[in-house]
Amino acid sequence: MLVPEISSERPILYSFRDVVALRICVQLREEASLQKIRRALNTLREDLGEWEHLSSYKLVAGPDTIYLAEPDHAVDLIKGGNVVIHQMVDVLAPFYKDGRSIPALLTPREHVAVDESVRGGEPVIQGTRIPASDVAALVRDGIPPDQIGESYPGVTAEAARDAADFSEYVDSYGSSEPRQVVA
Repeated sequence: MLVPEISSERPILYSFRDVVALRICVQLREEASLQKIRRALNTLREDLGEWEHLSSYKLVAGPDTIYLAEPDHAVDLIKGGNVVIHQMVDVLAPFYKDGRSIPALLTPREHVAVDESVRGGEPVIQGTRIPASDVAALVRDGIPPDQIGESYPGVTAEAARDAADFSEYVDSYGSSEPRQVVA
């Protein structure tokens, strides 16, 4: 259903747009069956001729269908392209999946930010280009958060704690294979 833009061979490399598309699919999957999602994507591509990257579209799942949300209307992708009234769900906002809180994509923590134009979408300390993973590694190595600013003047103790917390959150998903995300 989704093919990574950068590389679909091991290790799989995902772009920032791929991550947005994956979040769209996760939210659709909460409300709709995989069969309906496939049918909606087929309608989008084949019937409507929409071939842009999935992250370019605003897709919303309703009780019985999936909609393509346009600025002034929505198109029912399951029931033959009917135009309907819609309410949008923000795929960049935090949500819950399997009882776990999934953080906002662009601000996963108060002092951690993701911007595809800064370091290719790698999480950084808010307002800097300092990778949050580098700061988290220092905290993990035993450097107190209030001393990180000596090495990285733009990093406060709160930002260091947020970076460490976000790193622990990401690591909590664990994987048997090395993962690499490239934007």
